Amino acid sequence: MGLNDDLLRGIYQYGFTKPSAIQQRAIKPITQGNDLIAQSQSGTAIVLSPTRELAQQTQRVMSYLGDYLHAQVHACVGGNKVGEDIKKLESGVHVVSGTPGRVYDMMRQQHLNTKHIKLLVLDEADEMLSQGFKEQIYQIYRLLNNTQIVLISATLPAEVLEITQQFMTDPIRILVKRDEVTLEGIKQFFIAVEKEDWKFETLCDLYDSLTVTQAVIFCNKRDKVEWLAKQMKKHNFTVSFMHGQMPQKEREAIMEEFRKGQSRVLITTDVWARGIDVQQVSLVINYDLPTNRENYIHRIGRSGRYGRKGVAINFVTEMDVGVLKDIEQHYSTTIEEMPAKIDQYM
Repeated sequence: MGLNDDLLRGIYQYGFTKPSAIQQRAIKPITQGNDLIAQSQSGTAIVLSPTRELAQQTQRVMSYLGDYLHAQVHACVGGNKVGEDIKKLESGVHVVSGTPGRVYDMMRQQHLNTKHIKLLVLDEADEMLSQGFKEQIYQIYRLLNNTQIVLISATLPAEVLEITQQFMTDPIRILVKRDEVTLEGIKQFFIAVEKEDWKFETLCDLYDSLTVTQAVIFCNKRDKVEWLAKQMKKHNFTVSFMHGQMPQKEREAIMEEFRKGQSRVLITTDVWARGIDVQQVSLVINYDLPTNRENYIHRIGRSGRYGRKGVAINFVTEMDVGVLKDIEQHYSTTIEEMPAKIDQYM
């Protein structure tokens, strides 16, 4: 690929030995300066991410990979001290990995010099171009000058590809057929739970198999996350929980704990659905089915990262049957009823 030797040393030191399928096809066009839209099956500048955790993870990986290049990579995210960002940016960095709000503030106040920005990467691009972030991304784009743009996500709906025509120049497209998107190596099951009230008991029954490795349990609302964590603790189960309304320091501490394996089960909202990579996670439970089908793929992709084995279990009430069928149809996949023993799949 003609990559710099010092960059390769950083890549090997991090434990990557060969590029994934998407990296094999995307790295050269990017290094040759092309705009690019890449749809990648799982986690494979200014790099913009939809959540603080993902921006910080990206910063950490890039620092490792760029170790021998002495690359300065800064995470620029809300919730951290503005003064520290300003100091770091004004001293000069090679890469900024951040969330749109904070990055835009730093650009607007001219602490982040946009003159020399060569590359803008939108990670989880469909989320970044959705209503929540669209305006901020547009404002950031307006402050840039002839910048190469790269969009990456596991899910790229047609409406997102359409928006890209407004700000990309003849991008090379590397897209996956929809039926190839559900991640290889992840076994998907459902458990029929007649009513909402029975889900908790079902989870308690499952709990012993959860602690085999690490598990992430997704709920749709933060109140539900807090309620479920409280119930589990009341029944003497050890769990941690996280959602987007928590103070940044608390979120960081919980992430660190979970990464190190000190906490084995994490209950969370979709703030965790995209891009987060914790190696030991081999089980994802959708306590609630996601409200949009794109997030289904992102959630179950927290297990089985980089070709490892993983299991996804969906709790399905009578109300959810249609949603599950829609997911199966959309991704041309089959989600089977969970067998009595699932240890063999973990």
